[in-house]
Amino acid sequence: MAYIHGTATKMTVCIDDAQHKLMIDSGAHCSIVARNYLDNHFPHCEKQLLPTKAKKFTSASGKMASIGTIIKEIIIPHRKGNIRLNPEFLVLDDAHIQ
Repeated sequence: MAYIHGTATKMTVCIDDAQHKLMIDSGAHCSIVARNYLDNHFPHCEKQLLPTKAKKFTSASGKMASIGTIIKEIIIPHRKGNIRLNPEFLVLDDAHIQ
């Protein structure tokens, strides 16, 4: 189930056999996830973090610090066959994502 919110789409996807709501923004420069979201939903993923070349990023609300990247398989349910993706997420230490 997906719905439009501005220029982005929120949809329910499966990650590690659990359902999660993600905001899909096709115009975004990169995919991001907040460290506190990972800590709450994927408590053992710290070992899966990969280093990033750039450590500081800037958004409209200010600077953000990156602690690494993580690759997670995402399954998007579809009635004609599920879609499987393996995106790389930039993990931000101080992201304020609601």
